[in-house]
Amino acid sequence: MAGFMDWEFAEVMLQGYPGGGYCEDVPADNAPTPDAPATPDEAAPRVLRIAYVAGVTPGKWIRRWEERMPHIPLEAFMVDDGAQLGTLRDGQADMAFVRLPIERDGLSAIPLYEEQPVVAAPKGHEISVFEEVALADLEQEAFLDVAALGGPEAALQVVAAGAGLVILPMSVVRHFNVKDTVARRLSGADGTEIALAWPTEATDEVLEEFIGIVRGRTAQSSRQPSAQPEKVKKEPKPDRRGTGAKKAPKVAQRYAPNPDKGRGRGSRKKGKR
Repeated sequence: MAGFMDWEFAEVMLQGYPGGGYCEDVPADNAPTPDAPATPDEAAPRVLRIAYVAGVTPGKWIRRWEERMPHIPLEAFMVDDGAQLGTLRDGQADMAFVRLPIERDGLSAIPLYEEQPVVAAPKGHEISVFEEVALADLEQEAFLDVAALGGPEAALQVVAAGAGLVILPMSVVRHFNVKDTVARRLSGADGTEIALAWPTEATDEVLEEFIGIVRGRTAQSSRQPSAQPEKVKKEPKPDRRGTGAKKAPKVAQRYAPNPDKGRGRGSRKKGKR
C-alpha cells in the first residue's frame, strides 16, 4: 500500500511537465531548439546547356567548345520540335538549335543552314525507283500530319504500316532510320531551316563564345571573347616629390619685378625721347 501511494504521489508531482520529464529537461516555451543557420552554398559553377531538335548533329561544335573552354562544361540534350522554344522560355537550356519558323519575341536567332526535304513512303512504294520526286507528281497520295501523330518517329512508324506518306527533312529521316520505310528527295516543297536561338537578355561572353564556334571563327579570332587580351589595371605612379617640406610655388618669383631691368638706354627712368 505504501509503495502504491509513493508511485501515485510521484505521478502527481510530474503532472504539468511535458512528457513526464523533469523541468530542467524541457524548454520553458516547449519549443524545439532552433537549428544553427545553414551556411550559404558557394555559387554553382557555370554550365552551358544546349538543346537541339532531331536531325541536328552538334557533336563538332561540342568538341570545339571542350577544346577551347574546358573550364565551362557543356550539356546537350535533344527535344521535340514542339518543345524547342519551351526549353528556352523556362530556362532549361541557355541556347537551342531550333527548326524555323519560330516566334522570335524576346529571342535572338542566327539562321545556320537549310534542310533538304524528302518524302517518306512504305518500303516497296513506287517512289523507290526514283532518286528525286516532284511534289506535283504525288497529288493522289495521302499525306499524314506529323504533329498530330506525335512527332516524326511515330509518324514514320505509321508510314511503315502503309497508312500514308510524310514530308520531313532528310536529316530527321536518317536520324530515326525507321525500318520498312524508303525516302527520296522531294522537289517543289518548302524546305526547313536550322537556327541557333537564345533569350536576348541572357546574352553574355559565354554565349558569344559558342556563337563564334558555330559560325566557324577560329580560337584566335578577334571577335571571340576568349581571344581578347585581359585588361591589366595600371598601378598609380609613385609619388616622386618625396616626404620633405613642399617648396613655395615659383609663380610669385616669375612675375616679381627685376630691379636691374629698365636701367639701360631708353629706360623709363631716363625717359624716352
